[in-house]
Amino acid sequence: MNKQDTLDILKKIQTGEVSPEDALLKLRSEPFEDLGYAKVDHHRELRRGVPEVIYGAKKTPEQIIGITGAMLGKGQKLILITRLPSEVAEVVEKSLPLKYHKVAQIGIIGEMPEPSGIGKIVIATGGTSDMPVAEEAALTAEALGNEVVRLYDVGVAGFHRLLSSLDIIMNAQVIVSIAGMEGALTSVIGGLADCPVIGVPTSVGYGASFGGISALLSMLNSCASGVSVVNIDNGFGAGYLASIINHQRR
Repeated sequence: MNKQDTLDILKKIQTGEVSPEDALLKLRSEPFEDLGYAKVDHHRELRRGVPEVIYGAKKTPEQIIGITGAMLGKGQKLILITRLPSEVAEVVEKSLPLKYHKVAQIGIIGEMPEPSGIGKIVIATGGTSDMPVAEEAALTAEALGNEVVRLYDVGVAGFHRLLSSLDIIMNAQVIVSIAGMEGALTSVIGGLADCPVIGVPTSVGYGASFGGISALLSMLNSCASGVSVVNIDNGFGAGYLASIINHQRR
């Protein structure tokens, strides 16, 4: 149930089309659906403004099909499935109209919405190797109704590449900075931009990068103000947070 559905029920109470008792029963029956292996949260959009997203890792194709079916049955228009392995996607798309994005390991059911955010979300990466995390962030943001601009492979090893896109950086509403190695890109962007910057450390790098811990610590210790940091390789979390910021209106 989304906010519009709830508002329609309240309006029907006001006009006398629905009794308060019937409306209460409707609201009580909607919060979640117990499938045995999952409790599908149908009130997520009502509470958070965004419906539940399926985390696909370690789930069987049958579980994903069942959860998706429950969501579709309640009228959810777009379903996002993150960390979806390609072999699982191949099975799921035989039963559902799944659009699979292999690089991001994201599956999408339904049509992408028109952008409704305040401005543009810029997704910047230090290198091409960061693209899987970047695409996860970008597709998440687009699925949540944002216009996304991609700036890939603009890391500090070739600083002039970033400077050539300075106008894009300056006009962003939110920037998601994705980098492995030492994670320096986030501090650089944080020192240039006048908008919130979300750092995403990636597990890209040689041995002493410790699977992204080096980049994580660098971003957490950034001297640039207005920088926040999500977990290692968490493109979804960054795209989600960027969308929340981009939809904040006074």
